[in-house]
Amino acid sequence: MYTTQQEKGYFNLTLDFLKKDLQKEDINNLRLILNYHEWKYYINDNPVISDYEYDILFKKLQSLEEKYPELITPDSPTMRVSSDLTEDFPTVTHLSPMLSLENSYSEDDLKDFDKQIKKLAGIDNDIQIEYSVEPKYDGSTMTLVYENDFLARAATRGNGIEGDDITPNAKVIYTIPLKAGFSSKTIAKAELRGEALIRKDQFAIINDKRLKNGLALFANARNAASGSLRMKDSLEVKKRNLSVVSYQISFATDNNGDDALKQFESHTNSIAFLKELGFKVPEKGTKLCKGIDEAIDFCKEMEEKRENLPFEIDGMVIKVNRFEIQEKCGHTMHHPRWAIAFKFKAQQAVTTLERVEFQVGRFGTITPVAKITPVQIAGVTVRSVSLHNEEFIVKKDLRLGDKVIVERAGEVIPYIVKSLPELRTGQEIPVRFPQQCPINNTDKEALLTKEESEAAWYCNNCVCGKVDLQKLIFHVSKPGMNIDGFGESYVKRFWDLDMVKDMSDFYNLDYTLISELEGFGARSAENIKNAVNKAKSNPLWRLLHSLSIKHLGKKASKLIAQKINSIWELQSWQEEDYTSIHEIGPSVANTVSEWFSFEKNISILKKMEEFGVNTKQTQEDKPVEVVENATFLNKTILFTGKLSQVTRKEAQELATKAGAKNIGAVSKNLNVLVVGDKAGSKLKKAKALGSVDIYTEEEFLEKIRAAGLIQ
Repeated sequence: MYTTQQEKGYFNLTLDFLKKDLQKEDINNLRLILNYHEWKYYINDNPVISDYEYDILFKKLQSLEEKYPELITPDSPTMRVSSDLTEDFPTVTHLSPMLSLENSYSEDDLKDFDKQIKKLAGIDNDIQIEYSVEPKYDGSTMTLVYENDFLARAATRGNGIEGDDITPNAKVIYTIPLKAGFSSKTIAKAELRGEALIRKDQFAIINDKRLKNGLALFANARNAASGSLRMKDSLEVKKRNLSVVSYQISFATDNNGDDALKQFESHTNSIAFLKELGFKVPEKGTKLCKGIDEAIDFCKEMEEKRENLPFEIDGMVIKVNRFEIQEKCGHTMHHPRWAIAFKFKAQQAVTTLERVEFQVGRFGTITPVAKITPVQIAGVTVRSVSLHNEEFIVKKDLRLGDKVIVERAGEVIPYIVKSLPELRTGQEIPVRFPQQCPINNTDKEALLTKEESEAAWYCNNCVCGKVDLQKLIFHVSKPGMNIDGFGESYVKRFWDLDMVKDMSDFYNLDYTLISELEGFGARSAENIKNAVNKAKSNPLWRLLHSLSIKHLGKKASKLIAQKINSIWELQSWQEEDYTSIHEIGPSVANTVSEWFSFEKNISILKKMEEFGVNTKQTQEDKPVEVVENATFLNKTILFTGKLSQVTRKEAQELATKAGAKNIGAVSKNLNVLVVGDKAGSKLKKAKALGSVDIYTEEEFLEKIRAAGLIQ
């Protein structure tokens, strides 16, 4: 529909129009821009601006048309609903028009909405209106028509009046009943509004499969759902595991053709009826609120808890609950006056890939990091995004100067969803991986290498010291020796001052000299000394993990520490000693054996021991004995949030005694999550999976008491 040149022009004009106040002479170009972005969003499933930016442009057009009504045209975006019609499916007419929702972004917008409702309905200002508040699902809208209790038709939203008939595809979606008892309420024909969605966990699986098969990744679950509805093969649709949430009965008549919807009296009553019939309806994240203030508070609450829901949402919908008030308010050609959407802060944004920096890790791993034009996403300014490895860059065809879509969701780690090649000017430069160490790119010995089985490039012969520095930073970190307060900035400063050159130096620091350094003082030096001395008595597994031996993670370190009385025993261990331990393979055996074969490493360890660092097995290192008839036998368990009755370490030990296996992250393999105070993203992920048993700290301890492990 649009040439590449036109797309570039419209995008550049978009950026210009977003920044400035528009005048009368801009109105035609503004309509062209909005039509272009509607095409990108609804037909192409390939948006290049955020919903928030589109709404800004739409409101600017509304403002201009209100100021110059003589310039309103029949084809203006304000006169119609955007279209997603294709030529692949028959076109059908909806039983009632599918209108858009007016958007709001602030508390003041919602209060103005409340005032307008009262004015339209003739209600006194001091009376509290009942509002139904529910998630604004970020999926693909569709309609379902039932006649004489059977599903007769399903259609896409289309242009709001007509849509594509997708009935065969709807029939393979299990959340759409093929038969529902509408006749129990004398309803002969009904039309439902619903949203086709893909669960967050299912979306991750879909994209993972596409990545393995060399296919382009979906930008988001909404695009994946929309594309699924219009697939020609219903069996392929079935594989996408779509869900449809039915959120409104928009039309209902009896056998005489009379209105059968008013009998419910309210929106919430009609939704309760749909639930009784077996439809999936909005439940999590919904509330019947008395007055706009309660509705506002709930919207704010859900913005904080949006990740708890299994589906993506981009806001909340506030609806007048009573049908009689809805009828008094009426609607415009564009939207119902009795409902409004409260939009959350955007979690995606378009920005520019300015440059790529290549960082060196503690194993010599080269990690590319994108430096982008700073952009606000979900209230946070994002400047850097990890690109993971060369394969990631190649698959996404990233180039310097590209416009890219950046996402911040889930764990709130920024992620580049895709580039926008249609907006390229020809000046973009492909990203090239360096052949030599990016820190020391003049030394021929610092050539990068890549193992056949791995995606990462390595600097295996570091001559600039960057790898050694990263190992020192990890050694003092929380996953390593956990030297409290000894952060990266301290390590770098002491490194530059030649106070720390290997791990043993941390345990023989000159605290008098530290106290004299600018920004430290006697108290700071004393705090560092106390933290270092405390770390000296760490369990053996921490020491092993802190050495930064390739492939030797926390879990393997603990397993090995259970089998030895002293770290020096590993000097004589053979491969079979390691591989005889369940879950430890040849890779760990080879790298640990190699590390203990170097005299330089042994010398550092001996100095650490001389300076008081523990090198022997502690009580914490010893395997925990599982009680008979263990409560959590063969269950995986994870603790999150702040525990108040026991420490995290004590809870993990109790779980182990009760037969559980402690793991470090939420995944499909997790069975039990124990939640303390201020639980964060782990709780959100576990709820999204839907298969994890979630206990409070007290519920967990009750099971432990029942097993006789504590009083």
